[in-house]
Amino acid sequence: MVATVLIALVALIHAYIVVLEMALWTTPRGRKAFGMSVEKAELTKVLAANQGLYNGFLVAGLVWGLWLGDVGFQIKIFFLICVVAAGLYGAATVSRKILLIQAVPAALALGALLLGL
Repeated sequence: MVATVLIALVALIHAYIVVLEMALWTTPRGRKAFGMSVEKAELTKVLAANQGLYNGFLVAGLVWGLWLGDVGFQIKIFFLICVVAAGLYGAATVSRKILLIQAVPAALALGALLLGL
């Protein structure tokens, strides 16, 4: 039950990131979230939309795993590991904030899942 709630939270976080990257990138909210100027946001909006699409695949995988219930155990493991890996890479290359927003919640969900919580 704990793992299910945490996995759903990770999926919701990434769904919000999809919206930020694909729809709100150049808006004041999107620029504030990623600390960008109007000019930089405009120059990078296509890249951000591509990044948002990848985050959407993470959401789809996590939701698929949740939908399958116990049968989706390995799917949940795979997609949580993907989120942790992406969060670690983002923290190392872009901002440490990504570690807290993406990697830590996914690692907690992964731990809960592996412990059967």
